[in-house]
Amino acid sequence: MHQAASSRFQLFEVIAKTRDSETITSFTLAPRNKDHWRPFEAGQFLTIRIPDGAGGHVFRNYTVSSSPRQSGTYRITVKREAAPSDHLPQGLGSCWLHDEVEPGAVLDIDTPRGAFKLDGESTRPVVLLSGGVGLTPTVSMLHVLARETDRPVWFIHACDSVTVQALRDEVEELAKVRSGITVHVCHRFASEDDMQAGRCHSTGFLTREVLQKLLPLDDYDIYMCGPPPFMKAVHGILTGLGVRKERIAYEFFGPASLLSENETQAAKLDAPVTPKVAGAMDEATGDDAMRIVLQKSGRELVWTKASISLLDCLEANGIEPEFSCRAGICGTCEQGLVAGEVDYFEEPLDDVQQGRVLLCCTRPKTSVVLDL
Repeated sequence: MHQAASSRFQLFEVIAKTRDSETITSFTLAPRNKDHWRPFEAGQFLTIRIPDGAGGHVFRNYTVSSSPRQSGTYRITVKREAAPSDHLPQGLGSCWLHDEVEPGAVLDIDTPRGAFKLDGESTRPVVLLSGGVGLTPTVSMLHVLARETDRPVWFIHACDSVTVQALRDEVEELAKVRSGITVHVCHRFASEDDMQAGRCHSTGFLTREVLQKLLPLDDYDIYMCGPPPFMKAVHGILTGLGVRKERIAYEFFGPASLLSENETQAAKLDAPVTPKVAGAMDEATGDDAMRIVLQKSGRELVWTKASISLLDCLEANGIEPEFSCRAGICGTCEQGLVAGEVDYFEEPLDDVQQGRVLLCCTRPKTSVVLDL
């Protein structure tokens, strides 16, 4: 890993810590120097430098859950990730924030970033789908949609129960700002009292029948965020209902191929393998398509605009390199760039050495050869 670009981090003070549920807490952050606050778009996240307990630090990303129009501060809403068993570690960043960080604490924070953003140019109806603490970007988006547009909105949230549901009052208040906003909450373990009191509207898991009943036939923009099992299930329901994949924007920390496992398996079986001379670019392709050549395996892939990044293109073809943050921060997806040029659409947190590339935040400028 390269030397951290520490100049990008600024000092922010925790000015409020609010318990939102049994497992989720919000932190309001203000810069020590007011000039260090930067605007953000609904859906983007902050990177926080967190002590690792051994004299070093790690980076963790937390989505801003407040309105982008609330200048001067950021709010992050964090679930405490306790160890699922005695043999597995607790969430380093979330437990540190919950257990040790109090108002007055000062944190090192990078500027907002991230490609999961509300499309402000679209006029289509919007569906905001979230599971658990995945509601953080969708609440921020709801602030913008409720106060600055007249687009029909469906805010659909799933969690285990009312005791772990965060930002409930805030969502309900936003739904009252204007007509055309529908809120549906699904509790996996709902009591009869919760249903009768309107604290949730369905129970169990979000099903095809629930979504079909909620959503009239239309051409939606769908934004969804949540844990991988939730994302995989809901993505399958939506595509099964005929929603076009390009209308589904999503963010979660896991391979994109998890959302369409069957298609990924087909790609693995059907993808042609073309032997290549190591490091050589095939310039006689007969078309203008850019190629991604994998030097070690000999595979050749065609780059299409449907891919967000080199990592996304590889995953779509059944190849799953190691990664973690998908945002140019952790360096896990760094690979050798044998030949060709790339563009960084997200500035990496650390300098990337010559002949290396971060797959998660780059697109090819020319055909490329990767050391894969």
